[in-house]
Formats: sequence, structure tokens, C-alpha cells
Amino acid sequence: MSATEFLRVSDLHAFYGESHVLHGMDFTVRRGECISLLGRNGAGRTTTLRAILGLTGRRTGSIMLNGREVINMPPHRIAQLGVGYCPEERGIYASLSCEENLLLPPQVGSGGLGLDEIYEMFPNLEERRNSQGTRLSGGEQQMLAMARILRTGARLLLLDEVSEGLAPVIVQKLGEIVRKLKQRDYTIILVEQNFRFAAPLADRMFIVEHGQVVEQIAQNEIKEKQHLLQEYLGV
Repeated sequence: MSATEFLRVSDLHAFYGESHVLHGMDFTVRRGECISLLGRNGAGRTTTLRAILGLTGRRTGSIMLNGREVINMPPHRIAQLGVGYCPEERGIYASLSCEENLLLPPQVGSGGLGLDEIYEMFPNLEERRNSQGTRLSGGEQQMLAMARILRTGARLLLLDEVSEGLAPVIVQKLGEIVRKLKQRDYTIILVEQNFRFAAPLADRMFIVEHGQVVEQIAQNEIKEKQHLLQEYLGV
């Protein structure tokens, strides 16, 4: 493993019951890098995030996390190695206040952000700290879901469709937050439908079709490989 490699996914197959969803996913993520998994609905991008954490059914292949093989570990052990997952459904507890939601997850490593640092990064949440989870707007709930994993000490962030259905001003704010996290050396995997959100943030983009990576596009290749984006994603 190279010194900068944080995650290596090799020949990853994943199943939900009888459904074979991932058919040999292969990609690496360097420490401090932001990559994006792009593809149409049903391509296997969310399943890839869930498989990294062990939340699918049977998995085969290899997932090397910071030099350790985690393919046979249960989800709580993988999370303890510093993986934070922000699922598309957000998972905000309706009956708890914004701040209670933030304080809920256990710490999995040192170096998690304190409440003061989180409120500096997400000023909206400080204003809403005593509001119930259900009273938060969609954008505030998304910020809360992201902020919650930063408190745990996770260094690999799996972010699933964080921009979906949100107003452009909120999407812009989330982009700024992802940039700040990159500056703090977090390693980030974005699963996105919104190419315009992902493209400026991702160092590399992997196009996923039928549970496999079919193309890799580096940040500086976007213009010359526009035809591939058009072909696979229609953008």
C-alpha cells in the first residue's frame, strides 16, 4: 500500500439476498482526496458506500482501509476504524433537538470536531441548536447529518447524495463545507447525481455502471472527456 492510499476497493461484489448488485468494483482513494462516484440510479453507487461499511448482505473481494482488510468485519468495527456515513435518508431523530442529535453518536477516534468548531462551520445549526429535528428545513437536516459524523473523529466520510433536493444556496454552502473538510485532510467519497456539484470538488471521478467502475476522470480531464460524461450520464 502506498503511503498516501487510504482506501483500496478490489473486485468487490455485494449482494442483497439473491440480488447481485456490485460486480467487481475497483478503485482507490488517497488520504485527503475527494472522489466522486457518478452514475445513473441503480448503478450501484450507494451500495458501494454501504458495502464499505458492511451494511449490505454478503460481500466478497477486498476492502483495505488504512492498510487493514475489513471485508469480514462487522459494521461497528469498521466505523471504529474512522469511517463516517451520511446516508441519503439522513436519519435525524425527530424527537431530539438539533444539539442532542449532534451529541448522539459515539466517538470512534481522537480528533473529532468539538461543538464550537462544528457551530463555526455550520452557523445555521448553532441558531437552531434547540429546535426539534422535525422542525429543521431539508438543508438544515442535511447539514446536521454531515456535522454529526465530524464529531465522531471519522477521517473517511461517505456522503450519499448530500445535494439532492436542496435549494441552490444550500448546495453552494455544502460545497464550501466539503472544501474546508478537504483542507483539514479528510478523505471523502461523494455519491452524486448532481454533476455540477461534484465536478469542482472531486479530485477524481469514477463512472459506475452495472456495479462496476467503467471510466475514471481526473479533475483536469473533465473538458477532454466530456463525451464520456455525456454518454454515461447525459451531462
